[in-house]
Amino acid sequence: MRLVAGLGNPGERYRRTRHNLGFFVIDVLAARSDARAAREEGEAWVAEAEVGGEPALLVKPLLFMNRSGVPIDRLMVQHALAPSDLVVVVDDAALEIGTLRIREGGSHGGHNGLRSIIDLLGTDDFPRVRVGIRKGDPPEDLAAFVLADFPPEDVLVVQEVVGWAADAVACLVREGAEEAMNRYNGPRRG
Repeated sequence: MRLVAGLGNPGERYRRTRHNLGFFVIDVLAARSDARAAREEGEAWVAEAEVGGEPALLVKPLLFMNRSGVPIDRLMVQHALAPSDLVVVVDDAALEIGTLRIREGGSHGGHNGLRSIIDLLGTDDFPRVRVGIRKGDPPEDLAAFVLADFPPEDVLVVQEVVGWAADAVACLVREGAEEAMNRYNGPRRG
């Protein structure tokens, strides 16, 4: 079983923000797989699904980004999962909108959600799909940028890249990180 976690912030205020891109990808995966038994479990939204032909738990932590690791760690322990069974989907302000970067592990890169997960799991050795949200130069006020809604002119690109990121997650689960990296890393093509 895989645990696929998309990171974001809970509540209506944050629902459409750039920082909730991980939630958007989980929503697409849930819709595509006719997710079952969706429920709030502890401090997370959890649904049973099939991703890339494998059984998976789709997870949206319901704590703020900097505490995302708390429900993920609990679910990993509860289901006896190893870090390699985890796939995390996050927004990335260092990447241009429409770009994906898949990695098998590595640092949090300044992302507080990844930092929380790494701190609680005690390892950074788990796959992650970073989804670009930046357009142009890096923002001066990163917190304000990630907590703002996508502008209307970016909505179609965001919808497209969210679907593409869901494809990348399925590929990662089905064929492994190396194949997913080869196929999906970089800007969206065609």
